[in-house]
Amino acid sequence: MTPPKPHGTLTVCITGGAGQISYSLLPLIASGEVFGHEQPIELRLLDIKPALEALNGVVMELHDCSFPLLRGIVATDDPMVAFRHADVAVLAGSFPRRPGMERRELLAKNVNIFKAHGHALDQVASKNVKIVVVGNPSNTNALVLSHFAPSIPKGNITALTRLDHNRTVSQVALRTGVSVNDVDGVAIWGNHSATQYPDMTRATAKGELAMPMLGGRKVVAEEIIPCIQKRGAAVLKARGFSSAMSAANAIGDHLRSWLMGDSKIVSMAVASDGSYHVKAGVYFSFPVRCVGGGEYEIVQGIELGEFSRKYVSATTEELFAEREEALSLL
Repeated sequence: MTPPKPHGTLTVCITGGAGQISYSLLPLIASGEVFGHEQPIELRLLDIKPALEALNGVVMELHDCSFPLLRGIVATDDPMVAFRHADVAVLAGSFPRRPGMERRELLAKNVNIFKAHGHALDQVASKNVKIVVVGNPSNTNALVLSHFAPSIPKGNITALTRLDHNRTVSQVALRTGVSVNDVDGVAIWGNHSATQYPDMTRATAKGELAMPMLGGRKVVAEEIIPCIQKRGAAVLKARGFSSAMSAANAIGDHLRSWLMGDSKIVSMAVASDGSYHVKAGVYFSFPVRCVGGGEYEIVQGIELGEFSRKYVSATTEELFAEREEALSLL
């Protein structure tokens, strides 16, 4: 595969640079697992001032790994420094939801963060920068970012639903007794939240329709879909920390598919354009085809039956409600 920037160094910025997701993601990027083993990398790590000491420890470890592709590291609490000439930006940093916090309060905290990031990216990043928003609520944070970065094409801004996609692939594989490589046809629709729709109606396992092997629609609706929708909460309860390793892996998959191309249909939250009756104005997860070079297309022509439509309607309704709340805070 051709590296994203074959005649230069790829500048990759990661926010929340001292966080757990970044800690798992950085070795994947610096080792060449994401952008290829011929692509030199410069890392820009952004975090808040109280985290700078921990961030410096991360920098020490990156140096100690002696990654051959790593050409430089900048650690900072200044978005204007972090995003300067960025070719790729992974926005993993956000304000976490705390006990008793209302959704509007969470949105208000994150609107301010992504407003500042949007302004900085708009001013100093590469105009062809590719952005994946990870920090939750990621779909609506992507919308806010886009609003404040008007010179960056909406198609260059995405939100992460590849983790949900990977979870769905894994559940199908586990329950049908095949390798994840033998699973195809799953998709994530809508919001990266408990209303997301992990669609297995067209999933195949070794070329055979998976739905009968999964126990039919009743089992999928009552057991498997809730398992995927609530997986993050289950991981948090089990280990006392949110999903970091699997999130980092999914970010790597998302970026590799988007920039390098992918033979399989994958899931990404992208700017809605009226496809599947989802009006423009939100970042919505669709099944997409990544053709490489940072280009994707929403897969068209999928028949959404009654079973699927109720899920897609619910997650669409939630996203537009979030949109109105977020816009009222701008």
